[in-house]
Amino acid sequence: MKTISRKHEIIAVAASLFNEKGYKAVSMRDLATAMDIKAASLYNHITSKQEILSEIILKVAQEFTTGMENVVREDTSAINKVEKVIELHIDITVNHSEALAALNNDWMYLEAENLQAFIKMREDYEENFRVIIKQGIDAGEIKPSHPEVILFSILSTLRTLYLWYQKRGKLDVNILKKDMVSVLIKGIV
Repeated sequence: MKTISRKHEIIAVAASLFNEKGYKAVSMRDLATAMDIKAASLYNHITSKQEILSEIILKVAQEFTTGMENVVREDTSAINKVEKVIELHIDITVNHSEALAALNNDWMYLEAENLQAFIKMREDYEENFRVIIKQGIDAGEIKPSHPEVILFSILSTLRTLYLWYQKRGKLDVNILKKDMVSVLIKGIV
C-alpha cells in the first residue's frame, strides 16, 4: 500500500477545504484544525497557503497540458481528438474533482510566475483545442459553426463537470465517457 507524505496529505485536505469554502475563506488555522495538528506544524512541510494553492492548481493544469499534448500528437481524425479531450476532462474530473474546484474558482489568487505559468498552460490548451476544432471543420467532420462557439460550448460543460459529478455521486466512468462524448459530439456533427 502506498503511503502519502505529510505534505501531500496537507495538500489533499486543503483541496477539500478550498472546494468547500474557497481559497480566500480558508486559513492556515482552519487547515491545521481539519488535520488535528497545530498550525505551526504545517510549516514543517509547506511554506505558505500560496504554495499549497500553486501545488494543487499547477499539478492539475499540467495534467491537462500533458493530456492535450498527447491528443494533438495522435495520428487520428479531429473528431476522435475531440472525443479524447472530452475523455481527458472526465478522467481528471473523476480523479481530482476537489482540485478542479481550486483550478476553476481560485486560479486568480496564484501569484507571480505561478499565475503566468497557469495562464500560459490554459491559453495553450485552448489554442490546441481550437486548432483541433478548425481541423474538424475543414475536414467536414464538424459542422461549419463558429469554432469559438464550439470551443466555449464544450469547455463550459467540461469545466463545470466537477460540480455535477460531486453532487451526483459516483457514476461508472465508462458510462459517463460514452454518454458525454455522445451528447457533446452529436451537437457538432
